[in-house]
Amino acid sequence: MTTPPLKRRLLAEFLGTSALLTAVVGVSAMAATLSPHDAGLRLLENSSTVALALAAVIVALGPVSGAHFNPVVSAADWFLGRRTGTGLTTAELAGYIAAQLAGAAAGTVLGNLMTGRPAVTIAGTARTGGHLLLSEVVATAGLLVLIAALVRTGRGAAGPAAVGAYIGAACWFTSSSCFANPAVTLGRMLTGTESGIAPASVPAFLLAQVAGLAVACLLIPALYPQPGAVATTASADAVVSAPAPARSAPAADRPGPGRACAPGQPIRGRVMRYATSRNDASARVTR
Repeated sequence: MTTPPLKRRLLAEFLGTSALLTAVVGVSAMAATLSPHDAGLRLLENSSTVALALAAVIVALGPVSGAHFNPVVSAADWFLGRRTGTGLTTAELAGYIAAQLAGAAAGTVLGNLMTGRPAVTIAGTARTGGHLLLSEVVATAGLLVLIAALVRTGRGAAGPAAVGAYIGAACWFTSSSCFANPAVTLGRMLTGTESGIAPASVPAFLLAQVAGLAVACLLIPALYPQPGAVATTASADAVVSAPAPARSAPAADRPGPGRACAPGQPIRGRVMRYATSRNDASARVTR
């Protein structure tokens, strides 16, 4: 499996993060117009749209960059892969984060313009309180553990749906409405829609998300010590399904829902990446 050139991966990260913010800002503006007096309906409109958009973007761009679209996902990939050399390098991590931040800003501007608003409006929505910060810690840690669970148990094909569903649900069960993404948090400073966050509230949200990253980096090795320990392979990296060989294999050797790969055909992926298809060994995806 050939890793795409870094320039292609950074372009995918820029476009994916931009698309995510365009969806967040656009649906927030539309929901406020369509359902101005029903906060619950607006939340339903926002959560469902973002969940579906995220799943679609993961499917589209995951095979190129791994579909991080989130600095804490990239940081987890780098940190958890240091021992085995399977994660992002330090230089790649810096590039990914820069692309994500630029994409978040561009996507917010595009979302503003598409809904007839000024390109940039500094948000005035204050988001303060310990309950909001605790929500961000939980939402961020939960997201990272979910991705690691998918990768390290060979269930990467479920990634787009599972991650989209988690984000959609977390919009409801967290009081912060689940930012769980430093790039998204910074981007949402630039919109006057209901999805915005006042600059004064941003530092605490970023710290809470970093705390969630730290929690996840403790939980993931405890729950899934090595990918091979769960995925029935000695590989220290994530192993995803490979195409079956042309010859017919005995039933006991055929890959199934509980098997990480076809015998003798391990496909090594990065720590926080999962495959979009059990029949596409080249698809390496994360959120």
